Order: sequence, then structure tokens, then C-alpha cells
Amino acid sequence: MNGSLKIGSLYGIPILIHWTLLLIIPIFAWIIGSQIELTSDLLSSVYRVKIDQTLITAGYMEFILGVVVALGLFAGVLVHEMAHSIVAQKKGIKINSITLLIFGGISSMEEGMPDPVVELPMALVGPLTSLAVGLASSVFVYISHLLISSPPLAGVLVFVFGYLGILNIFLFAFNLLPAFPMDGGRVLRAFLAKRMPLHKATRIAADVGRIFAVIFGIFGIFLFNPILILIAFFIYIGASQESTVVKYSFLLKDVTVGDMMSTDVMTVGPGEPVREVIDQMYASKHLGFPVVQNDVLVGIVTLADVHKVPPIDREAMIVKDIMSREVITLPPSAPVIEALRIMSVNNIGRIPVVDQDRLAGIVTRTDILKVIELKEI
Repeated sequence: MNGSLKIGSLYGIPILIHWTLLLIIPIFAWIIGSQIELTSDLLSSVYRVKIDQTLITAGYMEFILGVVVALGLFAGVLVHEMAHSIVAQKKGIKINSITLLIFGGISSMEEGMPDPVVELPMALVGPLTSLAVGLASSVFVYISHLLISSPPLAGVLVFVFGYLGILNIFLFAFNLLPAFPMDGGRVLRAFLAKRMPLHKATRIAADVGRIFAVIFGIFGIFLFNPILILIAFFIYIGASQESTVVKYSFLLKDVTVGDMMSTDVMTVGPGEPVREVIDQMYASKHLGFPVVQNDVLVGIVTLADVHKVPPIDREAMIVKDIMSREVITLPPSAPVIEALRIMSVNNIGRIPVVDQDRLAGIVTRTDILKVIELKEI
């Protein structure tokens, strides 16, 4: 994810922090620190223990504890996402990374059509892990209260672990809301998918998720809570995107690249002047051409490649000076949905199709969208 920094790895999974996390931690710390006396009284009531506030309210301790609790919260989020990822790895799904950001964490996974049998335990394990962390923190509250002989020190530990206990139990409950693509929404989809086709189950779960997103957004506006508004935005966009991906996967499940590629491919040679390539783009309305030499694909030249060169230099340049040499290709037997995934990940509009080292055709994003429209009839 853009704007993320790698801070380490766990179980071979890169752990990233997004810049928004660095923004929200001081805000959380200030909110927690500014309400520390009220929160201490509330925690005393919840856990039925007396919290000595002597050390908690001394000097800058309020805001130090705010930072500790905020960091502890995101550590809990990391444990939550690790639980998802470890179960996914055991099911054979590759995990690219875990990113911590302003509204929680995201595990980037490489998977095809979701399997409800796999998705159900994978979705449940995250919230259950948060519940376990919350209960463990709550138990430590009583251990600190009973075994620490210094009341001020015990008060600090009770405050920190009591706060984290409540936050993690809240995460457990919040994540189980059936707001797709949150964990509860995935549990709902897995449940529905046992009774109907996956794409229909996804559409229903996504509709429920969008309803929750609207509710969160309304509450966020009326309560002047930007976090709720961001969560609403994340849920709404995420539900729409995943519903679309699953629908496309269903419609294109039996279609290969060879079934729909264009075989009459307009190509250019590496020695062709760039000016002539631009003229061909105008004439054909194509924004990219495979570069072929002796019937072998050696590169691809696109409008983006042309834009990288100042207009004054284009007159003296040829195709091999500006073409991309590292070309992503697919064989005719590759699924079309894989071509669409590669285009989305790499932000490209076309993929050459190569069969036995020879250019056999080309597939474009426009071609795929046309097939989807026809399949929807």
C-alpha cells in the first residue's frame, strides 16, 4: 500500500505501518490522557477494583499512559490480523503483507474465488483472538490489583490493562457486525454461500455492509466523529469492490485469454521512429503496441512511454529508446480473470498473449469489459 513503511516481519509476513497510523496515535493518546480521571473511575466500576490515581495523574504520566494504551490497541490489531493470516497460510493462501493504518489493519492476501469452508474459520479467528486478548488483559487487571504491593503502581497497571481489555472486547464485538467486508460480513457470506451461489451471497452481504456503512456515516456526521466516517467509507467502498470482483470471477470463470484475445495485432518494430508510432495511435485509436523483432516479442510501447519523453526529443528517437522491455505476458490458456487481476495490480491496459515464444494475440481491459457485458445478458 502506498505511503507504508515496513517495520519487520512475522511468520514470513511483512508488517507495514501506514502514515495515517503515525497521525492517529498522538490523537488517541491525547484523547485517552485528557479523560484519564473519568476513565479511571469507569474502569474501577467495570472491574470493581479501586484504582489509586496518585501516579496516573502525576506530571506528564496522563499522556504517557495515553501513548502506551494507543500503542497497545494497535498491537492488539496486529495480533488480530496475524491470526487471520496464519489460518490463511495453513489453508494455502499466500499473504503479501499486513498493514496497520488509521482505522485498524488490513491483510493483503492472494486468493481466487473465496471458498466458504476456508473463509468461515479465517473470518472468525480474528475476532476470537481479540476476545482472548481482551479477557487475558482483564485477568491481568485482577492479578495486578491483588499481587502488586504498591497501590500507585498497581493503579497504573490496572488502568492500562483494564483499558486494553475493554478495547479488545469491543474490537471482538465490532468486528462481528455483519458489515461486509468486515469479519462479521464474511461470516455472513460464508453462511449464505452454503445455501446459494457465491456471487449472490456476496451481493447480499455487500448490500448489508453498505447499509451499515450509511448508518456509521450518519452517526459519524452527527457525533462529529471522523473515525466513524472513515470506517463508513472503508466499508462502503470495500463492499462494492469485493462484490464486483466476485461477480466478475463468476461471469469469467470458464473464459480463457485465448477465447477472447485479438489475433489481428498491430505491432511496431524497435527501429520505428516515435513520431510514426504516435501517428499510428491517432489513426488506430490504440494506445499501445507490442514491439516485435524477427517474430519475437521484445517489448511494448504505450502512450505513457511516449509521455515520458519531452516533445522536442521525440523527433530524434526510435521505439527501442522508449519502449518497456519487461513485458508482462500470458499464455492463451490463462484465465481471463487472472489477466484482469494483473491489469488492476500493475495499472496497465493490455497484455500480450504469447504461445511458444511467439506473439499470438493481445487482450485489453476494454475487451474484458465487453465480454462481461455480454455475459450479464
